[in-house]
Amino acid sequence: MKKFLSTALLLAFLPLAACSPNPSENADNQGSSGGEKKALVTSAIPDQDPEELQRKYSKLADYLKKELNIPVEYKPVTDYTAAVTGFKVGDLDLVWFGGLTGVQARLQVEGAKAIAQRDIDQKFHSVFIANKKTGIKPFTDIKELEEVKGRTFTFGSESSTSGRLMPQYFMQQAGVKVSDFKGEAGFSGDHDKTIKLVEAGSYEVGALNEKVWQKRVEAKEVDLNKVDVVYRTPAYYDYHWIINPEVEKRYGDGFLEKVQQAFLKLDPSKPEQKEILDLFQADKFIETKNENYAQIEKIGREIGKIK
Repeated sequence: MKKFLSTALLLAFLPLAACSPNPSENADNQGSSGGEKKALVTSAIPDQDPEELQRKYSKLADYLKKELNIPVEYKPVTDYTAAVTGFKVGDLDLVWFGGLTGVQARLQVEGAKAIAQRDIDQKFHSVFIANKKTGIKPFTDIKELEEVKGRTFTFGSESSTSGRLMPQYFMQQAGVKVSDFKGEAGFSGDHDKTIKLVEAGSYEVGALNEKVWQKRVEAKEVDLNKVDVVYRTPAYYDYHWIINPEVEKRYGDGFLEKVQQAFLKLDPSKPEQKEILDLFQADKFIETKNENYAQIEKIGREIGKIK
């Protein structure tokens, strides 16, 4: 009889045991002992060819994983708006933004911080390119941007700093309005497409990121008999990494600084790290701060890209 009761009691408690929390399965997956840490999700505005972006940010994710000793995942997005939205809702923790998208994202997430940029991003430039058939000759005086009046023209993405915001701003300084183009302005979607569209003659003139232009020329992927640079803009702050402050709750106090230091310590003397820097077209990463993008925010509000 005692044996029967013991067996019955054991069977009665089995369902409860099955439903009770398993410490090894339900330990805090955000970094407490005994549980797997939740991945830090990185992303970037899709300003170039998707395959190149995948290669670049996957290598960076591997580096950060080793430096931070946590899982790191690269999550591509479809367009600039998706990068901003993903950061806003918390799906993306650490994002490589352009100047404009960085400001847009940061204004929607209290406490978000710009933590690092390339050495080239504190003095960045856009270039205006023209199809050779236009007959437009290279110039250095901003007033000569009047040359684009009456031409078909394409920007990059609608939210691109170097492919839309700053080129439009500098044209305004020269008295050129978007309504002065022949037909409506185009929006290619990214810098590589802008080059191809102007090279093919689909648009007579376009504006894009100087570094993308240089990289494509060096790779001999541009026919300079058909298209070339006609104007280089004054310098401005552009690309930078922004991190969501919520990561400190997940990984502990001081985590923002750890991520920042991981970027700052990238060393060109180490082959694997040099490869990452080369993919970013940089010699090194340097510190930055939110205040550096005040000009971008001001222009964004003037043009209507920031409300």
